[in-house]
Amino acid sequence: MDIKVYMQDLGIKARTAAKEISRAESSIKNRALLKIAEILEQNQTTLISENQKDLDAGQQNGLDAASLDRLTINTKGVQAMVEGLKQVAALPDPVGEISDLSYRPSGIQVGQMRVPLGVIGIIYESRPNVTIDAAALCLKSGNACILRGGSEAIHSNQAIAACITEGLAAAGLPIESVQIVTTADRAAVGELITLKDYVDVIVPRGGKSLIARISQEATIPVIKHLDGICHVYIDDKADLDKAIKIADNAKTHRYGVCNAMETLLVAEGIAAQVLPLLADIYLAKGVELRGCLKTCSLVPQAIRATEADWHTEYLAPTLSIKIVHGLDEAIEHISKYSSAHTEAIVTEDYTRARRFLREVDSSSVMINASTRFADGFEYGLGAEIGISTDKLHARGPVGLKGLTSLKYIVLGDGHIRQ
Repeated sequence: MDIKVYMQDLGIKARTAAKEISRAESSIKNRALLKIAEILEQNQTTLISENQKDLDAGQQNGLDAASLDRLTINTKGVQAMVEGLKQVAALPDPVGEISDLSYRPSGIQVGQMRVPLGVIGIIYESRPNVTIDAAALCLKSGNACILRGGSEAIHSNQAIAACITEGLAAAGLPIESVQIVTTADRAAVGELITLKDYVDVIVPRGGKSLIARISQEATIPVIKHLDGICHVYIDDKADLDKAIKIADNAKTHRYGVCNAMETLLVAEGIAAQVLPLLADIYLAKGVELRGCLKTCSLVPQAIRATEADWHTEYLAPTLSIKIVHGLDEAIEHISKYSSAHTEAIVTEDYTRARRFLREVDSSSVMINASTRFADGFEYGLGAEIGISTDKLHARGPVGLKGLTSLKYIVLGDGHIRQ
């Protein structure tokens, strides 16, 4: 296979499909989404069977537990994909939405209209559910997409892609609106991220090395995040029960996800009360604790944290813990070590909570809630194409509006400029 020719052919087809999908009525796009959901349910056994092939190969190739977890499709996973499709179908269609329409002194009306980006290239590893999330969001937002999943999920992705193609055809939409790269050749990634005549934006989802490579080599705008080094700060004005529930959930609900807490910050005024209780919970669940000197004195089972620990996204049952003097030191630590993904404060002090919201510069900032809520599904977006830690053009979970742009529109009635 000539990879360059193959990828260019995908680009040409995607550009053609993008023109049609951009003007499709909401009802037709919703019909396609619901049809895909129906077909996924009908093919649940096949999807799980094809996924098992990928899991078997992954185990043979030495994939770690976190990677295998991200790779897995089970009955619950299929139902989550189905529910995501239904939620996206139920969301308002952003395309064509007009905002900020106002009269100018000249008599014209000026406003902004929301429009699709065009063709979106999405490159991801392990998670086959990204295939359905990406397809759903791109379809509803009027974009065509080219999806390049990891070789470790090739059977799963192709099985899902077959359901998508069938659903698009049943709704009368071009099947090239969603195209899956069928080759595992890594050269396909290099071609996709430089296919600037046909692709408008690249969204990478995967490990740090993949995203770093794409950010450096792409000749197309990239929506990305590199790390999920998320913090929870327990203030000395925190409710103890809330603090324990939130800090437990933020770390142990799932380990191999970008919105899991990696560093726990605790105010010294409450540390002696809360840390031993939390340590018992973490240790019972097999979490390795790495702490500052003060933490180790309160929790003998903790090992001494190094400077590298504060910079690390573990994606594993490992947690860094630091006791800080108070809110100022917590914010300072987050500013220095955070990847600008998600941070949370646990406190009953309204003034401190407001300061935390205002001064912590991350894509999601929370009061008295687990960082695990930093997710498109939980935010009511139906699904997400990724979580952006950039500031332009999308930030946080990227849903439908993140896959659109704005253009200025002018309404006149024979007006001419004087």
